[in-house]
Amino acid sequence: MAKIVPEISTELKEFIEKQPVFFTGTAMADGRVNVSPKGRDSLRVLDGETIVWRNLTGSGNETATHLAHLNRITLMWCAFEGKPLILRCYGSAQVLHVRDKDFDHYNAHFEEDPGARQIFIVKVETVQTSCGFAVPFMDFKEERDVLNKWSSGKGQEGIKDYWAEKNQRSIDGVETGIFQ
Repeated sequence: MAKIVPEISTELKEFIEKQPVFFTGTAMADGRVNVSPKGRDSLRVLDGETIVWRNLTGSGNETATHLAHLNRITLMWCAFEGKPLILRCYGSAQVLHVRDKDFDHYNAHFEEDPGARQIFIVKVETVQTSCGFAVPFMDFKEERDVLNKWSSGKGQEGIKDYWAEKNQRSIDGVETGIFQ
């Protein structure tokens, strides 16, 4: 059964750190709901109420757009091995773009990556655990290196050109704010 807990405990932080994938969910009042899988070394739990997540360049730019219009986000993890568990953190987020003053400070929590596009500082308001009894067992094989090779090959200027071509509007046609 689902339980609401007051914050991300040490045990839950350790669970998060072991997971190779997590999911983000955002939406605006109108338009599509975006649920996106995230991997690689892109998330840090700073304390019981704060998560920093670094978003890498991709074909869409929904999360930053949604948060600019309706500041709600859900992060979710599932145990694919060991004890069953689903963990959801509900909250709001501050979006930092590469151009923002504090971007480099938070980006320093991660290895350098030319594809770094935004940092999301998630203020966790509700932490929920649930059983996860129906989540299948799955074995983690390895990280994919395709995105890293792609962004490294493009370099900073190539990434900015890609943002100009592919990341200025959301799937619903809304300005993403990537260059503002």
